[in-house]
Amino acid sequence: MRQAAIKSNYQHSISISMSLSQLLNIFSSRYGDDGVVYSAPGRINLIGEHTDYNGGFVFPGAVAQSITAVLRPNGTTSVNAYAADLDLQGSFAIDDPDGPQQTHLRYLYGVVREMKDHGVAVQGFDAVYGGDVPLGAGMSSSAALECCFATALNDLFGNGRLDRMTLARIGQATEHKYVGVKCGIMDQFASMHGREGSLMRLDCRSGEYEYFPWHPDGYRLLLVNSCVRHELVGSPYNERRQSCERVAQLAGVETLRDCSWQQLEQLRDRLDDTDYRRARYVLGETDRVLAVCQALQQDDYEEVGRQMYLTHEGLRHDYEVSCDEIDFLVDEARRCGVSGSRIMGGGFGGCTINLVRDDRYDTFTETLPSRYKSRFGVDCQLIPVVIGPGARRIMDLEQ
Repeated sequence: MRQAAIKSNYQHSISISMSLSQLLNIFSSRYGDDGVVYSAPGRINLIGEHTDYNGGFVFPGAVAQSITAVLRPNGTTSVNAYAADLDLQGSFAIDDPDGPQQTHLRYLYGVVREMKDHGVAVQGFDAVYGGDVPLGAGMSSSAALECCFATALNDLFGNGRLDRMTLARIGQATEHKYVGVKCGIMDQFASMHGREGSLMRLDCRSGEYEYFPWHPDGYRLLLVNSCVRHELVGSPYNERRQSCERVAQLAGVETLRDCSWQQLEQLRDRLDDTDYRRARYVLGETDRVLAVCQALQQDDYEEVGRQMYLTHEGLRHDYEVSCDEIDFLVDEARRCGVSGSRIMGGGFGGCTINLVRDDRYDTFTETLPSRYKSRFGVDCQLIPVVIGPGARRIMDLEQ
């Protein structure tokens, strides 16, 4: 699978930092001055990767980077939307059973259809949107987009009748039905439920969640965007999910969350090596999330970092969603004395998330970019992490 990868430098596709004033000016020039502004953040995930669709635990947090949209009802049954970062304009009819073909409009169309299925009488609207969540970096720009519009439509047409978890599931259903990605709930959950200064442990089976104050005195979180994405034949994300589902079915459980280590070993002779290794990673990752929760309760950030490295080894060798560029970044982090580092997101490129002690931060950030550029001929991007709030209404424009 990895040998089939084709590397592409997608730096030109990274979302431009579109300021609110720019979005307002664009909206005014296209649609007038009577819009409402909504925003929803991207997310990081400290640990708990590929466990969400297996019914396990994840540990995300919302970030300061976000997708922001200016909207106004237009009194018709059509949606007109301009993606400012991408310079793409498009329209679709709400009652069109097929919907638009353009990818950026599929997200909006899916949210609209799912909101209507939940009893919200969505009407036509005009919108301009953009933001600073890097595309393809594993920070869930698509979930931020879905949650931004779900929050807006719930407010504008539903009088706020749907709760945040329902809106998160609407975003997830959009991915499943209209985009073709069988994602778990983590990305949309984090975008909807984020709280400034807190990370969240989500039980993806029950939907229960708990906030954990994030105050790593003497440490910083840093994302390193590899600025590459490996495109593979087929859908490697969905293939890994199917692998997990096969093991769960053989074990007689709904998801791998309910499969014990003993059950997995008893099934080993009935599994091919790939399915076994996929399941082994998921069971280990569930244990690591709980270990991190315990470490945080004891302010043991070195243990948090150790678990992050273990996660990367599992993603690298068992789940096989890493790549040479990401492995290089993690290996360099270890060489520079970074406390923890791993690939973040679906895989095959994107970002590493790094837990860096203050006394190692300057050395790491000063040496890594040049070494990476020398090795791969691509500039990486350093993204300091600030934990921020979830989806929200920001302001009303003057009538």
